[in-house]
Amino acid sequence: MKIVTINTERIQNIFDELHTNFGGKVTFDLDQYTLETNNSFAKGAIIGASFNDNISYVQFDMTFAADVRMDIVNPIESPVYFAYCSKGSLSHSFGTAGEERKFKTFQTAIVTSKKNQDNVLFFEKDKKTKFTLIIVGTQVLHQNPDNSLNQKVKETFFETEAVQDFFYVGSHNLKIAEKIEQLNAITQTGIVRNLLKEGILRIILAMEIQQHTDDLSMNSKDTNCLTLREMEEIKELSEAIKANPEEAFTIKSLSKKSGLSPNKLQEGFKLIHNRTVNDYITHMRVLKAEILIRTSDLNISEIVYCIGFTSRSYFSKIFKQKFNCSPKEYKFNLNPLAITA
Repeated sequence: MKIVTINTERIQNIFDELHTNFGGKVTFDLDQYTLETNNSFAKGAIIGASFNDNISYVQFDMTFAADVRMDIVNPIESPVYFAYCSKGSLSHSFGTAGEERKFKTFQTAIVTSKKNQDNVLFFEKDKKTKFTLIIVGTQVLHQNPDNSLNQKVKETFFETEAVQDFFYVGSHNLKIAEKIEQLNAITQTGIVRNLLKEGILRIILAMEIQQHTDDLSMNSKDTNCLTLREMEEIKELSEAIKANPEEAFTIKSLSKKSGLSPNKLQEGFKLIHNRTVNDYITHMRVLKAEILIRTSDLNISEIVYCIGFTSRSYFSKIFKQKFNCSPKEYKFNLNPLAITA
């Protein structure tokens, strides 16, 4: 087992220590660090950055050739760690002698510990692991501490000033996975990228805190009765529809492809997307149509049929519901000279 120690006080410390232990190449671009490695021990990428309110994040997409124990230390304060596992699984313990607790794919773990107590993560060898770690410092940095995000997070999880060991694993939540995919899909660079990432990270943080609240009230566990395998199937179907919404998807074909019953399909899509299966297909088609209107030379009629609709009037109706104008008006507003349909 390889033992790695990282200090989360500063994001630069994290990447210096990761680089020392895993090799590879570290790049830095406007407060974002990226470590890419491809050697006999470690393969993958780690990305991280710091933002306002003493919030940082580190995202792992790694496969190790041996078991890895990662000791996370922060001697100055006791931050709250929000960890979401998108692929694979992780185990956590307080110190090397503590009880190991596992959190799996699509689960959030919220963790903090007494000052000077290490938080230890365990990675299994030869298993691709993707997880996002949001670090919220509890050290108040503002002149109005009662209104700071740090103080609010601290009050949410601790009744007294004395921080004790705290560990929570949430029920499965695919909505957080989708939001993390949005985070990873950002293609902008520089300050625009940083602002977009900070906004999405705050939404993810809010979703993870809400997950904790829902689980305590048992609302989430009462409504989410999908198994991990069923959730993975729903996620794969969602990605297939999103990639090719023009295909002739039906509940029957999706049910046959996934092995899930039609009722389970509807339950899963309503839980994850807050839409029925057919509503989700329509939603993805409209989004693709908007992209084609912006980026292609196709006229509106051509776009309607190439995304799988058979009625232009129906398409225009649902497009207007989403974008508050007709497809023709939308195209004209993009380029008054381009209106040919």
